[in-house]
Amino acid sequence: MDYKIIVDSCGELTEEMRACGVYETASLSMEVDGVSIVDDRTFNQADFLRRVAASSECPKSSCPSPEKYMELYRCEAKRVYAVTLSSELSGSYNSAVLGKKLYREEYGDKDIYVFNSRSASVGETLIAMKIQECEEKGMEFGELISCVEEYIAGQHTYFVLENLDTLRKNGRLTGIKSFVASALNIKPVMGSTPQGTICQLGQARGMKRALVKMADLIRQEAVDPGSKVLAISHCNCLERAREVERLLLERFPVKASFIVDTAGISTMYANDGGIIVVI
Repeated sequence: MDYKIIVDSCGELTEEMRACGVYETASLSMEVDGVSIVDDRTFNQADFLRRVAASSECPKSSCPSPEKYMELYRCEAKRVYAVTLSSELSGSYNSAVLGKKLYREEYGDKDIYVFNSRSASVGETLIAMKIQECEEKGMEFGELISCVEEYIAGQHTYFVLENLDTLRKNGRLTGIKSFVASALNIKPVMGSTPQGTICQLGQARGMKRALVKMADLIRQEAVDPGSKVLAISHCNCLERAREVERLLLERFPVKASFIVDTAGISTMYANDGGIIVVI
């Protein structure tokens, strides 16, 4: 294989992606009540959600070490690409960049590039798929980087969660005003900024209305959706994800769409019932 794509474990890989031999995962880890849980193929979502629900403490996450990234860069591939969580939300990007520096000091030069997704979850998935698409077209290393960075700049992430407690307690909602939502069943519609931070786009009373609100916002902001892939990840709510897909496909055509369940880190932040949409 001439190239490898490393995706940190906040990005969900489809079964097709896992089977093709192109992708590797840089696993983050989580801690609940002093128990460390690795975000890899052994992750048990149901057990993790039970642990979080039973805990009085907020779960925490840790990113892969620079040494872990360095080891992943040691593959036989001539070109290696890494896709990480937004650098505004995690240290994974900085760790991957430092890992590249360590690799070059230890083993010499190699074509390695780290993409800051400015997103999370299936936002990373779509970027990884774009890298593979560009490689299969035979793009040169520099041309591919420019193409994928342009793709990232045009990508938009949206989400609606049952609650924002984990995001807020872990400092991921900096600059967003707190509001009393639980008593009135207000669900905020959230999104990503061009810098990769989180912003509030709207709100509605109840999950169903919030999902419709999100679909309407996506329709308003979508540019040339017919040429894009729609990706949806859900935390333990497949039927809700299918309804969101239906709402969106009613509003505009897309090139393709898929639904995946959240992996560990995305589960930690999305919480039971959360929906993430990227296009």
